[in-house]
Amino acid sequence: MAKNKKDLDLAESSKLNRISGGTNAIFNIIFILLALVCIIPVFFVFMISVSSEESIAQNGYRFIPEVFSLDAYKFLGREISMIGDALGVSVIVTAVGTVLGVALTTLMGYVISRRSYKLNNFFTMLVFIPMVFNGGMISSYVVNTQFMHLKDTMWALILPLCVSSFNVVICKTFFRTNIPESVIESAQIDGATQFQIFGKIALPLSKPLLATIALFLTFGYWNDWFQSSLYITDSSLYSLQALLDHFERNMQAMLSNPALGVSMTEYINSMPKEGARMAMAVIIIVPIACCYPFFQKYFISGLTVGAVKG
Repeated sequence: MAKNKKDLDLAESSKLNRISGGTNAIFNIIFILLALVCIIPVFFVFMISVSSEESIAQNGYRFIPEVFSLDAYKFLGREISMIGDALGVSVIVTAVGTVLGVALTTLMGYVISRRSYKLNNFFTMLVFIPMVFNGGMISSYVVNTQFMHLKDTMWALILPLCVSSFNVVICKTFFRTNIPESVIESAQIDGATQFQIFGKIALPLSKPLLATIALFLTFGYWNDWFQSSLYITDSSLYSLQALLDHFERNMQAMLSNPALGVSMTEYINSMPKEGARMAMAVIIIVPIACCYPFFQKYFISGLTVGAVKG
């Protein structure tokens, strides 16, 4: 009798959670349209990058180029030293910033997630305040340049983006909902320190969280150009995004270093201006797009932190 009742409850629950065929089709169409909205601009940029400069000047931007050409990529190949330096800066800043950011964010989130911590409320409020009130760009610029002396250093690209209140709140929610207090108390009874609990219990159970925070930080660092515009005047410290921004605003960024043996006039005339911009954008997009599939599994799990389970 009890078994039949349980089966009936499961059947009823399954019926309530079931999505009709029409609703499912509508959701599929919506997600397909959203995917196209994300994919089409990237495809369009790539098509422009393989268009000849003459066809762009005559016909404008086209999804299918009138004349295919790899001149933009050949041009960037001649500037491989400049682009290579910018790529190196982007990789170093992204790698160091992501590792440092994940470490600091998870440590802070773990501390304020523990109800037994006496200063829990104080530090939680301290984390929430920047989400509502911000000191502003001028104050942060003065602190970073006059007090911390970060101008024209890689640390100017790393430290300002290292810790986010939003990421700390995600960590706090994850640790509080997924690491039971009873487990922490049992470890403390066995003589474990807080660092041992954090390193041997909390972190191994937090792979979705770590992947989510790492992905947020990686995207933020890789796509950032604003910090470079504020703190970097040395062109050798330009990231890819900063180089692209500088290239967009001032074509002399690459004309100032013409290829050996080619006159300035010939160099200017042979430069595929529109195609080179789009080719650089493609070079920036590809590495970060290749990273996402490796994080996808844990990223989706991390985004559902705190969700109501049926």
